[in-house]
Amino acid sequence: MRILLTNDDGINAPGLKVLEDIAAEIAGPDGEVWVVAPAFEQSGVAHCISYTHPTMLVKFGERRYAAEGSPADCVLAGLYEVMKDAPPDLVLSGVNRGNNAAENTLYSGTIGGAMEAALQGLPAIALSQFYGPDNVKLDNQFEASVAWGARTVRALLDDGIWDAEDYRLFYNVNFPPCPADAVKGVRVTRQGYRRGTNHGMQSQVSPSGRMFLWVTGGPQHTRSGDGTDNDANLDGYVSITPLRADLTAHDALDTLRGRLES
Repeated sequence: MRILLTNDDGINAPGLKVLEDIAAEIAGPDGEVWVVAPAFEQSGVAHCISYTHPTMLVKFGERRYAAEGSPADCVLAGLYEVMKDAPPDLVLSGVNRGNNAAENTLYSGTIGGAMEAALQGLPAIALSQFYGPDNVKLDNQFEASVAWGARTVRALLDDGIWDAEDYRLFYNVNFPPCPADAVKGVRVTRQGYRRGTNHGMQSQVSPSGRMFLWVTGGPQHTRSGDGTDNDANLDGYVSITPLRADLTAHDALDTLRGRLES
């Protein structure tokens, strides 16, 4: 199996090394693991692509490249330049430093990389490590990802749903904020919503008198409801959430047609 890896934390991020180990186990001794990751951190860029300026690509080693762009740029670089003669069988994005559950899904560059792969017709999985008081002080904060990463990816490859729809299904995996031996198992979940965690802005005046604004976040351990990714993680489970890039509110279509087409 040929696997393409990317992330949004950058080419030197510790979570990428975790993902490389996961991919090596999945690919096997006869497989290939390729890396095309951002040269610099790209957290929060979602599905952004560098449409108005070129992306510089640098080879760091055998099957290892850094692109001066977003995770989606990296996937495009992997498919149309780095691996253009033999495309990957699978794209993995992560392992992100911090959760991409609930509303974080919409902002995540990790998700954006997997989404671009799905739009290109490839199987794709995004993986993220939730942080919390039970794992943030561990020697390896990715302990749960290390222990459960390969088995989760393999379970999805063996028993997941892999369709060929226009907006192809892809997967968002979040590992819980706990040590590996405290992980209780896997739950298939829907995307949650943590009320009161909206992003905001905080102002700061520089010594030169100029105003700068910092994006702020909200509490990450707010409950989001039964059956959601966030709650499964907080309860000690690996969450697997099937996603599509189709943003249509299908539940509103019939009602809206009745109101506006009559």
